[in-house]
Amino acid sequence: MSTHEVTNQVPPLLGHNVVDSDPALTEGLTRWGDATDRAGLSRLGELAGTARAQAWGDQADRVTPVLHTHSPRGERIDEVEFHPAWHELMSTAVSHGLTAEPWTRPVGTAAHVRRAAGFVAWSQVEAGHGCPVSMTYAAVPALMTSPELSALWAPLLASREYDFGLRSRADKAGAIAGMGMTEKQGGSDVRQNATVATPSPGGPLEGGDTYRLTGHKWFCSAPMSDVFLVLAQAPGGLTCFVVPRVLADGSRNPFAIQRLKDKLGNRSNASSEIELDGTWGVRLGDEGRGIRTILDMVAATRLDCVLGSASTMRAALVRAVHHTRHRQAFGAALVDQPLMRNVLTDLALESEAATTLGLRLAAAVDAGDTAFSRLAVAVAKFWVCKRASPMVAEALECLGGNGFVEENGLARLYREAPLNSIWEGSGNVNALDVVRAITREPHALEALHQELAHARGADARLDTAIERSVAAARELATRDPGDAQAGARGVVELLATTLQASLLVRFAPAYVSGVFVASRLGGEHGHSFGTLPASAVRASGTRVIDRAFAG
Repeated sequence: MSTHEVTNQVPPLLGHNVVDSDPALTEGLTRWGDATDRAGLSRLGELAGTARAQAWGDQADRVTPVLHTHSPRGERIDEVEFHPAWHELMSTAVSHGLTAEPWTRPVGTAAHVRRAAGFVAWSQVEAGHGCPVSMTYAAVPALMTSPELSALWAPLLASREYDFGLRSRADKAGAIAGMGMTEKQGGSDVRQNATVATPSPGGPLEGGDTYRLTGHKWFCSAPMSDVFLVLAQAPGGLTCFVVPRVLADGSRNPFAIQRLKDKLGNRSNASSEIELDGTWGVRLGDEGRGIRTILDMVAATRLDCVLGSASTMRAALVRAVHHTRHRQAFGAALVDQPLMRNVLTDLALESEAATTLGLRLAAAVDAGDTAFSRLAVAVAKFWVCKRASPMVAEALECLGGNGFVEENGLARLYREAPLNSIWEGSGNVNALDVVRAITREPHALEALHQELAHARGADARLDTAIERSVAAARELATRDPGDAQAGARGVVELLATTLQASLLVRFAPAYVSGVFVASRLGGEHGHSFGTLPASAVRASGTRVIDRAFAG
C-alpha cells in the first residue's frame, strides 16, 4: 500500500445551503418572518455554502488589511487597503439588505427577522466584515434622534449598493457607518472620555449644529466607513456627534488613523486607533445626552452580537457533525460512537437555543416591543456570547488535531468566538445593565415574565424555573448595589437559560426541548458539554443531530 494513499479523511464541507439546512433558522422565519423573503434568503444560503464564498472568507482572514497613512508624495491620506475578497463579502452583505434596510421597510414586513436570518447565515462565511455591516444597521436608530441627519444618511446606509471609497455623501450610492466611543483611559466607562467638542457654528456640514472634535479614540470600528457616531465632551457634557470622513466639498475631514489593532481574531476587520484634530462633527441629540443618544445604536449592535455568536456556534456545529459522519475510529463512524453522540447532541441543543433566541429578539424589534427587548437583549448578549467560546472549543475537539489547523475553518472560529462577548460591553457590563433594567424599569422584567409565561404548563421543571428566575431578579433589585452586582451573573444565567428553554418548549420538537430542559434546568448535566444523561442520548441523540444538520 502506498504511504501516500489517502483514506479515512473527511471531504470538504461544500455545497450545503446554509439557510435551508438549518431548521432553527427556517422554522424561525416561518414563525416570525415573511414568506416572501424566503427565496432571497435561500439564495444567500446557497452562496454561503459554495467553495467560492468560503475562499473569500479564508482570503479576507489571511490577507489582513494594510494601513497607508501617506501617499507617495507625502500627503496624509489615512486609507486602509483590503484584499478583494473583503469587498466581495461586503458587496454580498449589502446587496442582500443586511445593513440598515429594515429601518426603512414598512412596519409589519418582518424586515428585522429577515435581516437577522441573513446575518446569521452570511456571517458563517466570515465574521470580520460583519462589524461594519452591523454598525451600519445600528447607526440608523440613533440617527432617528435627528430627522435632519436621518434624512441625510439613512437612505445611503439602507442602500443595497456597496460603494467603497472616500467621497462626499452627495457622490455616494451607498454608505457604511462606524463608531468611535472608547478611549484608552476609560474603555467601557465612556464617561471618562477626554475627546473635546468645541462649538463652531457654520461649519461645512449639514444637518445641525457643528463642532470641532479633538482627541484620541482607542477603538474605532471600520475606519474606512463613510460616517461615524462619536462621543465627545461638549460644554454641556458627553455628547454624540455625526462625523463624516469626507466633507461636502470633497476634502478630507481630519481623521488620522494611527495604527490598526493586531487582534486575536476578527482579523479581516481593520479595527483602529484614530486621532481627531479639529475634526468636524454635527451634534446628534442634546449636549450631555450622548450616552442616551447612542444607546439605541448599542442595543442594535448587541442584538448583532447575539446573532453573530449564534452564527459562529452554528458553523462550528456543522463542521463537527460533518467531520464525525465521515471519519471512522475504533471500528465505526465517529458520529455513531455513544460518547460522541452525547457531545454532538449537547452542541446541537446549544446552537438551536441560541439561534431561536436571536430570531425572537429580532421579532421583538419588528413588533416595537421595547419593554421585552430592553431586558432580553442584555440577558442574551451576556449568555449566548459567553457560551460561544466553550462550544466552539468542544466542536474543535470533535475534529481533534485536524480542527487545530487553520485550513479546516474551526481554528478561525475559535479565534473569533470570544469577540462578541467583549464587543459592546463585556459580560460584566451587560450583567450590570440587567441589574439597572430590573431596578429602574420594572416593566421590562414584567414583559420578560409575560414572555416566559407563554410556556407555562408544558414542563413542571420549566414552570419552577420561571418562578425561580423572576423571583431572583425581583429580589436582586432590592439588594444593596454592591450585593446586587456580586450576584448579577447568577441571576442573568438563570434568566437566559429559562428564556431559551421556554422558546424551545413552545417551538422546537419535544425531543429537543425535553433534553434541553432536563439538562439546563433540571440538573441532569455536568460542567462540560457531552454530559447529558445516557438515557436521553439513547432516546433522542440521533434525532437531535440529524435535525441539526442532515447534510
